[in-house]
Amino acid sequence: MPENSHDPQLLKGILSVLLLHLLAEEESYGYDVVRRLHEMGLTDVLDGTVYPALARLERGGRITARLVASTSGPARKYYRPTPAGYAALSEGIASWEGLVAIVSRRLLQPVNPPSTKGN
Repeated sequence: MPENSHDPQLLKGILSVLLLHLLAEEESYGYDVVRRLHEMGLTDVLDGTVYPALARLERGGRITARLVASTSGPARKYYRPTPAGYAALSEGIASWEGLVAIVSRRLLQPVNPPSTKGN
């Protein structure tokens, strides 16, 4: 697996929290969110993953959108968290921290692979 690559299933469960965090930092449009994810090192996250996740967050009332005219093309849809989105962000961060602590305790323990001698 390349250095900046990751198992997409690992990101799937936390993507909505990550999107809420990015939008809480700065109101953004979809392509800008994808660009920011790539800058973080998540270079294999695709538009086709982010846009549906943004749509789910909007349908769920966790983000709101507004259209802003653009001089370089069609109007852009800027997203920002709603109060429910900020609450979901706080809950998501706490849940993530708890999960990371539990999993890290186990995964960071040394493991001795079985010996291949005598097979």
